[in-house]
Amino acid sequence: MTSVKNQKIAVAGLGAVGLPVAKWLADGVPGYELVAVSAGNKERAKDKIADFKVKPPIVDLEELVGMADVIVEGLPPERYFDLAVPAVEQGKILIAVTVTQLLERPDLIDKAKETGARIIVPTGALMAFDAVNAARHGTIHSLVMATRKPPAGLVKAPFVVEQGIDLSDLKEPLCLYKGSVRDAAQKFPANVNVAVALSLAGAGPDETQYEIWADPAVDRNTHTVKLDSDATRFEFTIAGVPTEENPATGKLTPLSVMATLEGMVSPLRIGA
Repeated sequence: MTSVKNQKIAVAGLGAVGLPVAKWLADGVPGYELVAVSAGNKERAKDKIADFKVKPPIVDLEELVGMADVIVEGLPPERYFDLAVPAVEQGKILIAVTVTQLLERPDLIDKAKETGARIIVPTGALMAFDAVNAARHGTIHSLVMATRKPPAGLVKAPFVVEQGIDLSDLKEPLCLYKGSVRDAAQKFPANVNVAVALSLAGAGPDETQYEIWADPAVDRNTHTVKLDSDATRFEFTIAGVPTEENPATGKLTPLSVMATLEGMVSPLRIGA
């Protein structure tokens, strides 16, 4: 692997993912120079970065892409393409967290081939991505994922709002959805990024089956994955602690972004 030094990096969004990543970069990370951040509310953003060792400029999303070689995306789903499209068109490296939106524009992958851009998806809340990706080179017979989340992490999901489902006083687990990952991404765009990432690593969004439950008995975002292939069979469960700022996002997600960035410039990299 070729080590890349002094890459200019920017962070789009200062929420549950973007803020801890930006702070980590501001503390000084070999191989990177934090050149900018963006946020919907610049006044609030000033308060958020007040204790940063290095205070990057706070710019509009439209300015961000041209300032950096690498962009970390931590945006609401509706703003994803405002960043992803120019980043790909300008040949940037995009660390994408809002993976559900990628299913809406698969043409961006083809565009990246033309421009030299790279779209990199961190492992986020899951382990064993390497094993799933390896199994893809053989034959995957089935890939199934089930997610159980505290109800508070699902109350704002479009499907829950549209259906008028009241999760405020849930007494027992409620299965909100069972079907393909592609369909789930439409109904829960901010909740199933990890399932979309798993499907892209393995059998694809149409062949990967998914369940999502609101479960008052859990206090962590809990994912169970089962894979059966001609090369391996495994099952694992991981229970991630939700962030205080956004219960739909696990604390492991920004840490996974940090690990991904380190792996891009480190002389030693463990795993794919």
